[in-house]
Amino acid sequence: MDTRMTSSALVDLLRLIEDAGISVWLDGGWGVDALLQTQTRQHKDVDIVVSVADVPRLRELLSVRGFSLKEGNPPNSFVLSDGAGLEIDIHAVTFEADGNGVYRMQNGEAWMYPAEGFSGRGFVREMGVRCLSPITQVLCHAEGYTPAEKDFSDMKLLAERFGMELPPQLRGRLL
Repeated sequence: MDTRMTSSALVDLLRLIEDAGISVWLDGGWGVDALLQTQTRQHKDVDIVVSVADVPRLRELLSVRGFSLKEGNPPNSFVLSDGAGLEIDIHAVTFEADGNGVYRMQNGEAWMYPAEGFSGRGFVREMGVRCLSPITQVLCHAEGYTPAEKDFSDMKLLAERFGMELPPQLRGRLL
């Protein structure tokens, strides 16, 4: 099944989550597009960062919409999918007193989202959303992850829009 996470499906999900009082930050491709305030490509899923403390409520809320566990290890790193093929890749963090978020990856290792990373703001359609900051998006794509062509393109767009220098591993063939 080749279902895409459309902007309207995403806004619907974000409104549902926000109305339940759960804070989420967009990460990955939709996080980049939110920062750029325009959809630059199709997305197969949405990556979100959420507090580990909110995972039980989030799962319960999304189960009403038909989402169930597809893969991973709740409450930390897992993917939910609905019957229509929509996917939500959840990166749950434990917030420290200084605002940093500790993310336990599927391989068991810890990764730190810096506190400033949660300061990103963007738009999906007409909806204002929280997202990871441009610098944190670059950091997430530069460490512990092999970028695909779409990631090089996303990072190039962020670098151009926000005047950032990309690390060598994210320059790909595009710069």
